[in-house]
Amino acid sequence: MSTVIHSARRIAGGEIVAGAWVLLEDGQISDAGTGSWSETGTGQEVAGIREVDAAGAYLVPGFVDMHCHGGGGGSFDDGDTSRGPLTHLAYGTTSLLGSLVTNPLDGLEATLRRLVADAPGDGTLKGFHLEGPFLAASHCGAHNPSFLAPPTVEAVDRLVEAGGGLLRQVTIAPELDPCFAVIRRLVDHKVAVAVGHTDADYDTARAAFDAGASILTHAFNAMNGLHHRAPGPVAAAFDSPHVTLEVIPDGHHAHDSMLRMAFHAAPGRVALITDAMAAAGCRDGTYHLGTLPVEVNDGVARLPHGGPIAGSTLTMDAALRRAVAAGIPLPEAVAAATSVPARATGLDGDGAGSLGVGSAADLILLDRNLRPHRIWQAGEELPGTKGQGQQDQPSRI
Repeated sequence: MSTVIHSARRIAGGEIVAGAWVLLEDGQISDAGTGSWSETGTGQEVAGIREVDAAGAYLVPGFVDMHCHGGGGGSFDDGDTSRGPLTHLAYGTTSLLGSLVTNPLDGLEATLRRLVADAPGDGTLKGFHLEGPFLAASHCGAHNPSFLAPPTVEAVDRLVEAGGGLLRQVTIAPELDPCFAVIRRLVDHKVAVAVGHTDADYDTARAAFDAGASILTHAFNAMNGLHHRAPGPVAAAFDSPHVTLEVIPDGHHAHDSMLRMAFHAAPGRVALITDAMAAAGCRDGTYHLGTLPVEVNDGVARLPHGGPIAGSTLTMDAALRRAVAAGIPLPEAVAAATSVPARATGLDGDGAGSLGVGSAADLILLDRNLRPHRIWQAGEELPGTKGQGQQDQPSRI
């Protein structure tokens, strides 16, 4: 059955539009407009459809998380393709990339093949991101330093082949690829290259971006910081108009002032990510990130004995709320959680991150507190999300 969602406040394209409606048919947004929903853009009466009165709630695209290691107790490194996507879907993430941490090359190949066999690119899990093994030992963070490896064309060819067309992003420390042959090879394979976990200075990072790298992995973290005489990779990303900057807005990875700086310096190029590990959606306790044990206390994940932060327990709805609370205008924050990461990873080509006609019917109604009230994926409403056990319709906002 088709569905029309009307009387919503649509957030897309950098603005909030009241009285908006969308028509969902065959897993896509087939029509959209404002005002009366009883007539389509062709002037034909709409009959026999399910009506959803949004009652003034915010209508936004389903969240797109381009950097996520797992959730619900499950980890992509362990080959689990169900618990993480299901956990994040319940919070509004309708598209995500499964991120893998550093492991031996043979192990990464085997894991990719197993993941691809279990997740053919539909549903929530749309592809994969390798955050390693081509990282700088000095900035490897919560990656096992024993498994780090120098980047080679042969290695990335093997990994791309194992990814079966679903490898969408690879993080690399560009100083380990001095001629940028690996970066260029990945770009030739149509895989987005991210600069991260790096000791690169401004010039090296800028040269890597000029060579085709197009993402900065969790800006400010696991890299040289901003300094007035040594501006580092963050400034290089600011100065490269095609580069998307990932940020983790959990209040632990980066100060809110740095979040505001990123949005100001790179408008339309900041992507909110969770960098979530298995503990997302779970209680505190002991988990693993790859081969390393992780202790989660008060929702903060770290390697034992006061070690470095090891991912997060964030969900995308909480990331959106934190960004807005930090002073980011709501339309900009929504874009950073939807259209910006979709564009950076090529998921926009599959209709993700948009409310435009022809886009995937992945969308969310958010209440006044920016909490998901109802969630649709491929035009089907998630069971149990209708008001999340509250009243049938959200209160007017």
